[in-house]
Amino acid sequence: MLTGIEIHLAAKIGRRVFIDHGMGLVIGETAEVGDDVTLYHGVTLGGISLKQEKRHPTIGDCVVVGSGAQVLGPITVGEKALIGANAVVLSDVPAEVTVVGIPARKVIARDRTGTRDEFVAYGTPYGDLPDPVAKALDGMMGEIQTLRTRVDELSSDVPDPEPVGDDT
Repeated sequence: MLTGIEIHLAAKIGRRVFIDHGMGLVIGETAEVGDDVTLYHGVTLGGISLKQEKRHPTIGDCVVVGSGAQVLGPITVGEKALIGANAVVLSDVPAEVTVVGIPARKVIARDRTGTRDEFVAYGTPYGDLPDPVAKALDGMMGEIQTLRTRVDELSSDVPDPEPVGDDT
């Protein structure tokens, strides 16, 4: 009650797990969390069943789970994966991959031959992610330009209207 963190007594927690701003963190009964994992506030490692079986996620070593992320079901998150803030993860995440969104989708596959030594706050590497809003705006701006060009072409074919005036 003092920390706002709920970890089921049966959950398996690795070494050097860092819970940053833990308020609202929930780790379910059959969850397994690897070594050197960072979990931010509002993260849920939850189950999607009441059956007495493995029903919570398994989080690999060196994973960062951003604030508000929901990792649900008996899925596996591979080592060095990044889960962006507010992502809803419903299926396995391969090692060294970044996922974001609802439902979570892969946005970056890291070089599997290298190592990821830098810490990535909130599981979201700035500058590496595609911006879907910017992409949509770019598409709309291109369409607007095409339409303006066509309107100009059509306007040039229409003669100027005769002035309407008072003939008295």
